[in-house]
Amino acid sequence: MDLYITDPEFAERFEHFAFNEVINEENQQLDEKTRYTVILAALIGCGGVEAYREILPSALENGITPIAAKEVVYQATDYLGYGRMLPFLNVTNEILIGRGVKLPLDGQATTTLDDRLEKGIKAQAEIFGEHMKEAWKTSHISRWLAANCFGDYYTRNGLNLAERELITFCFLMAQGGCEPQLIAHAKGNINMGNDKDFLMKVVSQCLPYIGYPRILNAISCINKAVEQ
Repeated sequence: MDLYITDPEFAERFEHFAFNEVINEENQQLDEKTRYTVILAALIGCGGVEAYREILPSALENGITPIAAKEVVYQATDYLGYGRMLPFLNVTNEILIGRGVKLPLDGQATTTLDDRLEKGIKAQAEIFGEHMKEAWKTSHISRWLAANCFGDYYTRNGLNLAERELITFCFLMAQGGCEPQLIAHAKGNINMGNDKDFLMKVVSQCLPYIGYPRILNAISCINKAVEQ
C-alpha cells in the first residue's frame, strides 16, 4: 500500500526524517552497506517484518549480498529465538527468489558438530577476552552458548566477527529488556574496534525504525560499557 496515497502527511514527515535528516546528520553518517546492515538487524530485533520487507530490496542494491542478508537472519536465532526469526527468513527467501537468486546459497559453515565447541570458545575469547576460555564449563547454558551461539553462527563466513558483534548489538538494542546483555555486547563491540563514536552513529541511523525509548536505553548502555 502506498502511504503517500493513504497517509500523505505521515509519509512526507517520515520520509524526510528517515531518509534525509537522519542519513545526512553531520558526524552521524555510515557507509551504505553498514547502514543497511544495522537497520536490517534492528528491524529483526523489533519484530518489524513488514518494514524489513520494504527495506531489504534497497539493502540488496546498496552493498548487502544475499549471503550477508541470510547471515544476519540466521544469527538472529540465538538472540530472538526461532519463533521470532522465522518470519524474517521466509521474507528473505521470498525476496531473493523473486530477484532470481538460486537457493540454497553456497554453504558458509566453518565448523562441524565435532569442533563447534572448540571453535566457538575461540571466537568468544577473541571478542571478550581470555577468561571466556573457561566460561563454558560453568553450566550447560554456558556450554550451549559457546557451541551453538558462537560455534554454529559466529564462526560462519559471510560476516566477520566485528560485523557479527555489531548485529548482535542491534538485535539486543531493538528488542529491549536486554540491557545487561546490551552493555556486555557494547563492550564486545568496543573490543572489536566498533568504538563509542561508531556505536553512536549506529543508534542514530536505527532510530527511525525502533523509536526513541530503546535508542536512549542503548545510549545509556554504551556509556556504561565505556565507564566499565
